[in-house]
Amino acid sequence: MAKQQELFDSQPAPWELDEGDDRLVATIVLPEAPFGPFDYAVPETFRSSLQPAMRVRVPLGRGNRTVVGYCVRVSSRVPAELRSHRLKEVQSLVDHAPLLSTSMLRLTEWMSEYYLCPWGQVLEAVVPAGVRHQAGTREVTYLSVPTSVAARLTQLKLPRKQAEALRMLAASTRPLTIAELSSNAKCTAAPIKELQRKGLVRSETCRELKDLGEKPSVDRDQQLQLNAEQQTALTKTLDALNSQRAETILIFGVTGSGKTEVYMQAIQEVVSFGRQAIVLVPEISLTPQTVSRFRSRFDRVAVLHSHLSNVERNAQWREIASGRVQVVVGARSAIFAPTPHLGLIVIDEEHDSSFKQDSLPRYHARDVALQRAKMESVPRSE
Repeated sequence: MAKQQELFDSQPAPWELDEGDDRLVATIVLPEAPFGPFDYAVPETFRSSLQPAMRVRVPLGRGNRTVVGYCVRVSSRVPAELRSHRLKEVQSLVDHAPLLSTSMLRLTEWMSEYYLCPWGQVLEAVVPAGVRHQAGTREVTYLSVPTSVAARLTQLKLPRKQAEALRMLAASTRPLTIAELSSNAKCTAAPIKELQRKGLVRSETCRELKDLGEKPSVDRDQQLQLNAEQQTALTKTLDALNSQRAETILIFGVTGSGKTEVYMQAIQEVVSFGRQAIVLVPEISLTPQTVSRFRSRFDRVAVLHSHLSNVERNAQWREIASGRVQVVVGARSAIFAPTPHLGLIVIDEEHDSSFKQDSLPRYHARDVALQRAKMESVPRSE
């Protein structure tokens, strides 16, 4: 009887063993119905480059029509229910870098669940059209000399123009465009293209934002002396900042009582240790005078509002994401500003109805700000 029991307790046959699944699976959501999520296999070509918050082209439905969706997750652990399925593959990447940070992607997921709106629609609303379409950018190709070629530069037998162009490029401290190299080497593009054909020059193409010109200079203002009540409010805010904890601080005062000066000095503290601040103001208050007031205190201020062109919005978005902007001032959508070093969120006149979004996703900027502050451990002042 014991031997018979051992037969049932023995190890499974080799064909019954799960040998594992080394596929990489991307979870994709779409901005239009059907919204998903859908799982796709990531081909070897994109395994090292595909990241969450990037857009991809994928086949959809029986007809395999191509649609653009957002990658929200990449996993090497294939769910058990998918192991026996043959997944369709991601066709191509739309973006070369994530459009949102990890924390911002989590925030959009929370919005989708909290406001009962498809995740793809939330992402489409959070990432501006100008950013998605790279408005105001142009493709630029940069040339450089691979290390292996530079090491045998003197051994190469090349025509004079090609040799001169290759020598100039190898001596450059940075990659050069074809136009720059042609000018430096005093040659046409033909010798340079021949070097590219021979594999002696590496080419990298990227998109660069066109120069929008310098911002007008603004006279600088000095900090004002705070009264006792203002100082109490500032001290409370600074305590939360210095403890690096998420906390909501309500500053109550009638119009003209000096609340803005408290915000300004709190933001100055944030900026002094390399962090960024987002200041949300009602639509009606987002005037040139309001923006000038912030620019009179801080060197690098970005403005986000509905009247910006796609080119201007893309330029502001990129500047904010680079970490160079100290203060972001804007209406409700500015809460999605891609600040990599967020330290403080200020909502001026938080009771104002313009902080509510009427179209999908129907969100309240105050609630989104509270959730973002919790996720990123930053104080929020109202």
